[in-house]
Amino acid sequence: MSGFCERCRDMVEVSVKSGQKEHTIKGRAISYVGKTAYCCNCGEEVFVPEIRDYNLNELDEEYRKAEGLITVEEMEQILLKYDIGKRPLSLLLGWGEGTLTRYIDGDIPTKPYSDTLRRILEDKEYFREELERNKGNITDYAYRKSLVTLDAECYLDGNKLESATKYLLLQTSEITPLALQKLLYYAQGFYFSFTNEYMFEENCEAWVHGPVYRNIYDKYRDYGYHPIGEKDLRYEDANLPKEERELLDHIVLYFGCYSGKVLEIMTHAEEPWRVTRRGLDDQANCNRIIKKEVIAAYFKSVKEKFKMLNFTDIKDYSTNLFDKLCVAS
Repeated sequence: MSGFCERCRDMVEVSVKSGQKEHTIKGRAISYVGKTAYCCNCGEEVFVPEIRDYNLNELDEEYRKAEGLITVEEMEQILLKYDIGKRPLSLLLGWGEGTLTRYIDGDIPTKPYSDTLRRILEDKEYFREELERNKGNITDYAYRKSLVTLDAECYLDGNKLESATKYLLLQTSEITPLALQKLLYYAQGFYFSFTNEYMFEENCEAWVHGPVYRNIYDKYRDYGYHPIGEKDLRYEDANLPKEERELLDHIVLYFGCYSGKVLEIMTHAEEPWRVTRRGLDDQANCNRIIKKEVIAAYFKSVKEKFKMLNFTDIKDYSTNLFDKLCVAS
């Protein structure tokens, strides 16, 4: 890599070093790991356009994390997921026709607009409701194209999160919504650690009481802290492969024995929830996504640390965590 050195008055080769940087955006100091280029001849700092662009991207990403804002990549996922253009989606939501284009080009969305887009990304049924409610804002072609894509996706993904939820309800008795959320989270983490695949495509959020899958929360929220009394559940409703059912059986066996409150304490002690809520007060509400990659990395490390060979070995981790957090205290 090269750049123009002001001291040497010539194009020179540069060395690049990484380090902590800080920049203030809208009155908020944002720390990020950036890069700096130095002249290999005299050691003077050198301006390199590629380094500047890299630092701006890193700063933008950290600012969005700090504010809980949707990323450009996630907005692009929305367009692909529902086969809809930037202009039609903006109009569908009642925004200016160029709003989404500006956001994807790098403008930072406001928090309400960001929350709307994130919910669309994560909740297909919410997008369906918006599509039906506001279809008069877009062309019939755009409406039908998104509807066909939406229906095809719902058919293909088989609603794995819903199936896993039903299976857990069938395998447990008197499970509260709080405990259910934690079992789903542990299922996602340990399934990846053993298979290198995610059981669910949906993301969970780092709420005050631990990881939460919003769709499942909305479905069972009326139960509050009481056990879920789902009726007429059948095993054929939980359409899952054998390996996934076996993993869920072990999650019930080794985590389902604890109360929702104990499971909340456990997830609070683990890296995915803590890292995602970094900088927030304990009781601060937020909808930050616990990235699946973070969950994957953490549970991979757990599997390695406890030398797990099969699902039965999950017991070692759950017992160790319970003893450390609950028995000792």
